[in-house]
Amino acid sequence: MSEMMEDCGLATAVRAIEGKWKVDILCELGRAPRRFGRLKAAIPAVSEKVLTAQLRELEADGLVHRQVHSGPPVKVVYSLTELGAGLNDGATALCKWGAALKVR
Repeated sequence: MSEMMEDCGLATAVRAIEGKWKVDILCELGRAPRRFGRLKAAIPAVSEKVLTAQLRELEADGLVHRQVHSGPPVKVVYSLTELGAGLNDGATALCKWGAALKVR
């Protein structure tokens, strides 16, 4: 990739959402915070192993927050960070652009 492309914000955004299910995960969390089971139910084609891995990557990139609530039973809730919500805003614009392109 050229140096100019490396500095491009779009290239950075695309790298952040690389992965078959990350966009689906971000969309679901954009609707509301979710527990793991609810995310899995909303995206039934993803395996638990892959969902876990992609959630960890999104958390490491600062796009998803993982909140652990103690007490029996332990409850883990995933939500978007401010950065993740901003990425979803940008993705919405891309979705609209793609839909308009399909119509042509």
